Amino acid sequence: MARLFGTDGVRGVANEELTPLLAMQLGQAGATVLTKENEHRPTIMVGCDTRISGDMLANAMMAGICSVGANAVYVGVIPTPAVAYLTQKYKVEAGVVISASHNPVEFNGIKFFDGNGYKLPDSMEDEIEALIKNGMPGVEFPTGSRVGKIKYRTDAREEYINHAIQAVPVDLSGMKIVVDCAEGASFYTSVEALRELGANVVPIHNMPDGTNINSNCGSTHMGELQARVVYEKADVGLAFDGDADRLLAVDENGVMVDGDQIMAIVGTHMKDQGKLKKDTIVATVMSNLGFFKMGEREQLHIEQTKVGDRYVLERMREIGASLGGEQSGHIIFLDENTTGDGLLSALHLLEVMVDTKKPLSELAQVMTVMPQALVNAKVPNHRKERYMEYPEIAGAIAELDRKFAGEGRVLIRPSGTEPKVRVMIEGKDQHMIEEEARKLADLIQNIMF
Repeated sequence: MARLFGTDGVRGVANEELTPLLAMQLGQAGATVLTKENEHRPTIMVGCDTRISGDMLANAMMAGICSVGANAVYVGVIPTPAVAYLTQKYKVEAGVVISASHNPVEFNGIKFFDGNGYKLPDSMEDEIEALIKNGMPGVEFPTGSRVGKIKYRTDAREEYINHAIQAVPVDLSGMKIVVDCAEGASFYTSVEALRELGANVVPIHNMPDGTNINSNCGSTHMGELQARVVYEKADVGLAFDGDADRLLAVDENGVMVDGDQIMAIVGTHMKDQGKLKKDTIVATVMSNLGFFKMGEREQLHIEQTKVGDRYVLERMREIGASLGGEQSGHIIFLDENTTGDGLLSALHLLEVMVDTKKPLSELAQVMTVMPQALVNAKVPNHRKERYMEYPEIAGAIAELDRKFAGEGRVLIRPSGTEPKVRVMIEGKDQHMIEEEARKLADLIQNIMF
């Protein structure tokens, strides 16, 4: 049986792969593993994004939590970074988010945070998974007054907003901002926070109905936001994903500004102010070559990790860095939160614009983005890690490595959350790299299916 946990929790099609039964079992096993050191009755916080399956899975999860004698606190629809922050603030033993992030509505996911707001290490996920697969050996199911109970809190999102605007109290008076909420968890928190700081906010895709999350909107579909920023003559556009742990931006001309560029803009500003710990930014191997060249020029140390914000975070904690993230817009400000946080990322970017009095288009010139082509090959989920076992695929990758040596690079990796292998090529000629990436992705897809 394949490993239950991917790079970002347990993911799958809701009610098919990620069933209420599995959610209940994850509640039972997660509560058991995460709270086994406690002598008092433990409490686990649960929040979700706006997708229609969230209520079903959250209630199944909380039933599982209560069935092993733990209590649950349900905070409802709320961004993933809010659960990470509030888990620490409320001093509960763990937090759970029901979300599939940027994925379409039919998917959902379950991810855990420990009592300090950090995603679980592989070893702890393995322990949870082993309990489920082995039929919950040794797990006690209490009766009577020892069964857990659920408490409902409606004030949690306000506490998260207050935390964000206290962390970055930038005055946004006179600034016009278009905000794409992806019909997701940021539909209230991002708009409210920006308005409280004085911005003129034009919200789009902030009417979630349970079925429209990430549907041609948000950080994975930027076209409408780009056009709207130009139409509104806005200063900037901000795009969140479904669970609001990532941010991408659009400058005043409608040009996209990605996670690498945001980290470059904010990182150099923090360095100039003496606020960037060790003058270091932690990024992944997928960051653009231009980002690494920017680091050399600006005398910033860029630490590289494998793809996944959990690995960025692990490295940040190991070396004591304060800023890290991914090109996709997962950006971690570790002095302020323990996970990628779209709202904090937005406020830090806006703070640089206010402090420097420069438009985003000018700030984005801090790095030159190398042409990049990213193509996904659909493959069976249980075989996606084994693409190099196919001689024809391995040979094609080796040939591309030779072709682009010194002029770019080729990076192939299985998706941590979807049944896909991602092909990324960087080089000087956009047309050529797109053609080569497509050919390799087609080859992988044809051979592995």
